[in-house]
Amino acid sequence: MKHTLTPQRYLVLLCVMLTASVGDTLLSHGMSQVGTVSFSNLGLLFTAMKNPWVIAGILLLLGFFASYLTALSWADLTFVLPSTAFGYIVVALIAHFWQHEHISVSRWLGILLIVGGVGFVANGPSLTEHPAQNEQGPA
Repeated sequence: MKHTLTPQRYLVLLCVMLTASVGDTLLSHGMSQVGTVSFSNLGLLFTAMKNPWVIAGILLLLGFFASYLTALSWADLTFVLPSTAFGYIVVALIAHFWQHEHISVSRWLGILLIVGGVGFVANGPSLTEHPAQNEQGPA
């Protein structure tokens, strides 16, 4: 059976992808300002919680979790999770242009390979249909 996604469900998948990728990027930016956290200075985590970039990243990741749960309520994990792979491109572009990170050719090829593989998953049904079971259970 082919999946039929409504525009609202496409919007939920878009939210899953964007909130995860942008939230992770904001966390990375904030933590680069805070510095290295180790067991000897765990108090630095409380300092990190005051960083506006970290706070924004956490809020976006909360939005990710809410949209992720919503998507999982109507689709299989094997359909929802790979749809977030398009976020790898968003993360790579933000990291390259905003955080000025160098992204090697092999890393770009890996990202494109992952995103290409999503096409195989997206072509199948969004929800596995299970045959109706006898309400009395097995005989």
